[in-house]
Amino acid sequence: MLVLLVLSGLIISICMGLRQSLGLFMRPMTLELGISSATFGFSIALQNIVWGLSQPFVGALADRYGSRPVLVGTALIYAAGLLLMVFAKAVPGGLGIAGFLTGIGTAGTGFGVLIGTVSRATPPEKRSQTVGIVAAVGSLGTMVIAPIGQGLIDGFGWKLAMVAFAAIAASMALLSLPIREQPLAKGNCSAVNQNLGEAVREAMAHRGYVCMTLAFFACGFQLVFLTTHLPAYLAICGVAPGVSASALALIGLFNCVGTYLFGLLGARYSQKHLLALIYLARTLFIAVFLLVPVSVASTLVFAAAMGLLWLGVVPLVTGIVGRVFGLTHFNTLYGIVFLSHQVGSFFGAWMGGVVFDRMGNYNFAWGALIVVGIAAFMLQWLMDERPPRTGENAGHPAPAPA
Repeated sequence: MLVLLVLSGLIISICMGLRQSLGLFMRPMTLELGISSATFGFSIALQNIVWGLSQPFVGALADRYGSRPVLVGTALIYAAGLLLMVFAKAVPGGLGIAGFLTGIGTAGTGFGVLIGTVSRATPPEKRSQTVGIVAAVGSLGTMVIAPIGQGLIDGFGWKLAMVAFAAIAASMALLSLPIREQPLAKGNCSAVNQNLGEAVREAMAHRGYVCMTLAFFACGFQLVFLTTHLPAYLAICGVAPGVSASALALIGLFNCVGTYLFGLLGARYSQKHLLALIYLARTLFIAVFLLVPVSVASTLVFAAAMGLLWLGVVPLVTGIVGRVFGLTHFNTLYGIVFLSHQVGSFFGAWMGGVVFDRMGNYNFAWGALIVVGIAAFMLQWLMDERPPRTGENAGHPAPAPA
């Protein structure tokens, strides 16, 4: 079990660290390749929507065949996508193809598959804390990879930096080889056997599941806008480029603390209300950041605050899905929720580039982040998290934390 936790944390850390550092490449790539911010933003947006669209299918493969073959295959696809970005100008549609491949790679090496594997091997009473630990370790990647990426870009150019990112992505395949499915922990057995179609229909008919899925749109919308466009926004405001890398690194550091903290809180308090409060707090911090003068200090404080709230959603969302619907089809049902997150990510990345190209600033985009965040808070707060009367939890409803 310890080996599973360590390797899961490392793989997620690499996956998310690479993904969240791609915004560092926007400025050098747009200048050298002569592409617009919207074009670069669309490639990141495509990555995110493909990640979301493929997550249920990648999850279903992991549910059926185990996590290891899925991890190895998608890690290599991830590396291929990053490497293709170096040759984006020479290959027709190369940037879009790269976004497509990295999206599939992230679906396999990110949270969806590994969190399902960890959840199955963990007793229900310890699931939130354990998932919080894995997600917290997975948050450290940005803290390490973002400064490395910025240093490589400054010292050797963005192309060599991207090749290094591709090599790091390929290393996830090697880390995946020792991973094996763990025996199902006591208390994780399903009360009723369901096929995949029945499980999906039951979830889509559950009003609370739909509300949580819609609210998760805001999470992707806000966070991917920040990772993609915050470096460019800071450059417009006259903040030195190195501060962007420092801000991303701070997000990773404080994300580690926040994710672990929300994992602990999720075992004791209402997971749906904690989720709602994360959406509200993020939105308030964004509003405050816009109201104060942009400086190095305000940027780093904002990054630390957002980091505390960054991936704290993971143990809470996965906890609700596992508790309400069981774990037999966990990867698939979580993948559907996550699809909404990635639709939000698509629009967050793409919308930011379009707004900047047309208006010359990000004012409208920031306003959209606030409106969407408030809507997510209301949807999540009012969510019905009672298990359905039929399905895996029939006769064994797991009570929500008080």
